[in-house]
Amino acid sequence: MSLFQHLTCCLCYPQGYPEPEQEQYSAPVLPADTPRIQLRLAGDKRKHNEGRVEVFYNGEWGTVCDDDFSIHSAQVVCRELGYLEAVSWSPSSKYGKGEGRIWFDNVQCTGKEKTLALCTSNGIGVSDCKHTEDVGVVCSDKRIPGFKFINTISLNIQVEDVRIRAILSSYRKRIPVTEGYVEVKDGGKWKQICDMEWTKHNSRVICGMFGFPGERKYNARVYKRKPSYWDYSVNCTGNEAHLSSCKLGQTMAVKANSTCGGGTPVVVSCVPGRAFSPTPMTGFRKAFRQEQPLVRLRGGAIVGEGRVEVLKNGEWGTICDDNWSLLSATVVCRELGFGSAKEALSGSRLGQGMGPVHMNEVECSGFEKSITECFFNKESLGCSHEEDASVRCNVPAMGFQERLRLSGGRNPYEGRVEVLAERNGSLVWGTVCSDGWSTMEAMVTCRQLGLGFGTLKCDINHSLIVVIFGICSVLADPVVMSGVRCSGTEISLSHCLHHGDHLTCPKGGGRNAAGVSCSETAPDLVLNPQIVEQTTYMEDRPMFMLQCAYEENCLSTTSSVTPANSVRRLLRFSSQIHNNGQSDFRPKAGRHSWVWHDCHRHYHSMEVFTHYDLLSLNGTKVAEGHKASFCLEDTDCDEGIEKKYECANFGEQGITVGCFDTYRHDIDCQWVDITDVKPGDYIFQVVINPNYEVPESDYSNNIMKCRCRYDGHRIWMYSCHNGGSLSTETEQSFPGLLNNQVTHR
Repeated sequence: MSLFQHLTCCLCYPQGYPEPEQEQYSAPVLPADTPRIQLRLAGDKRKHNEGRVEVFYNGEWGTVCDDDFSIHSAQVVCRELGYLEAVSWSPSSKYGKGEGRIWFDNVQCTGKEKTLALCTSNGIGVSDCKHTEDVGVVCSDKRIPGFKFINTISLNIQVEDVRIRAILSSYRKRIPVTEGYVEVKDGGKWKQICDMEWTKHNSRVICGMFGFPGERKYNARVYKRKPSYWDYSVNCTGNEAHLSSCKLGQTMAVKANSTCGGGTPVVVSCVPGRAFSPTPMTGFRKAFRQEQPLVRLRGGAIVGEGRVEVLKNGEWGTICDDNWSLLSATVVCRELGFGSAKEALSGSRLGQGMGPVHMNEVECSGFEKSITECFFNKESLGCSHEEDASVRCNVPAMGFQERLRLSGGRNPYEGRVEVLAERNGSLVWGTVCSDGWSTMEAMVTCRQLGLGFGTLKCDINHSLIVVIFGICSVLADPVVMSGVRCSGTEISLSHCLHHGDHLTCPKGGGRNAAGVSCSETAPDLVLNPQIVEQTTYMEDRPMFMLQCAYEENCLSTTSSVTPANSVRRLLRFSSQIHNNGQSDFRPKAGRHSWVWHDCHRHYHSMEVFTHYDLLSLNGTKVAEGHKASFCLEDTDCDEGIEKKYECANFGEQGITVGCFDTYRHDIDCQWVDITDVKPGDYIFQVVINPNYEVPESDYSNNIMKCRCRYDGHRIWMYSCHNGGSLSTETEQSFPGLLNNQVTHR
């Protein structure tokens, strides 16, 4: 075997690993003197498989103190609740303070106990703790196969799995599945629920957990069959994010003929959001002008997640995370056409926003049509963008992930892009032609796989990866998709423009197959518009002092015929570029390929980092400039963050999260040459990272615009703002790009 074959075989992932034997649940046999307890997970800002540990004993709910608690104790808790294992545990009331007694203190488990009551402790009810020490756990999402929950009191529902099973042929063919029987997997078997005590609130919860914002009526006459019934009824309030958060109702008495006292199996019919409708709403856009939404998500890696932003008085702003809860997050998710919220995130977990903080201390009932209808404290001020609230929503299962895969990578987050395509009546896996492949296509690929943000692989700068790891090797499958062009907002690669059956791949497949590397986080560069307004001025500079700038094409074309003793008129300003994202901004090219410029005596790590354009009021470009990232570094940082990047002595270049890079007005090329511009009113436009060389979590805010007035003697800027910060109506009054659109393709 050759070295190449050895390396590729060692590092490629096989198609599938053998499934481990599934453990089957058997009810524990406990000593007769064991205290009979029941457990549940509760608290704020949590998913169904995590939360504050609460214990029911002697007719009263209480909590567990974090003293001496360990991952072994968490393991016992999770398994007692029917989960396969514990992932982590949290002290100090992470999920909020509980109420009532603290039933267990100084708990010490080996991890093998069948119930928390068998672990060593001070004794049930003996504690010197406060509720600020309530312990929480995070359990695996997978449940123990065959787990049977013993209902001795009214507790949360614990089942292995839940599904909507389409029965009617018209719904079986649809993606996503929106109507069918509600079935729960209990004891290893799928069972239906009797509808005798079923309410629309229960249907609302089921639809929400499968990614749908609402429920609707269905034709009951077409559903007739003898089911296998579950033993219990269900009692939901309608605000739960998952069926497991609902309460068990009455035990259902199933008759010998498999009926449930005149009832029939529960059926739900859900209303999908506009983006997931099985059939397009033909003619809708022509008949009505769609109003701009009042709420949006920004900075999320995948569909249905992001920082929550609301529109108020024509300006987009954020929500402070004080009192931010799963209930309020669910209102946002349903408003945007998704299901209920999986997570309510705080502390700007999905990046910091811009502009004002519009809402604080938000409290919703859960049934509002919009987050703007919820109560919030209009008097409460003082929130910073470090406290921006975010959400992760349930979205419908569209099956997109099964139609695309990565092969040949060193880890599951990178590899050659392979898609499932129909060829000669059969579905086959093949590669994607890399001709024209860019960061936009890589972003859509990673989003479709649920792997976050993407950057491209397999161009000439990644030849080492091509040869050693086989990501784009000559061993790749035949090309089945070519001509892919994405805007970056699509949720599937198949939604992008691409060639049909007539494939065109000039350089063929093999090493020219498309590849990606995905990351859960990305940077987000934002220009400070106030700095531009405050620092703008005009300078007349002799041509003989601009030779280095001339060599780097930082002057207008007429400068080539200008005598050395003539003067160029420059529009100068400072730019402060902040990284609001979740990871550092690094130049695409490695330092081995940086270009040394002898005149200015510096390295260019990105040949074009920003575009500067002066536009007429009808959008025509009248002057332009550009900035190479000759020194991409941390000029200064937010409080508590240390500088990481410094250009001196051929140092590493980049911008740390929470830091900013300032190009001062007196630096060469930090200008627009306006020598040939006539006096008048203009639009000044700056675009950062214009060629999308580096992936970012939000490209819409990479553009900044100002109104500019030049009277022949003075020049000044006003109404400066970032892209995406104002309402669409206001933004359209500014000519030029509406956002950082692809202009070079």
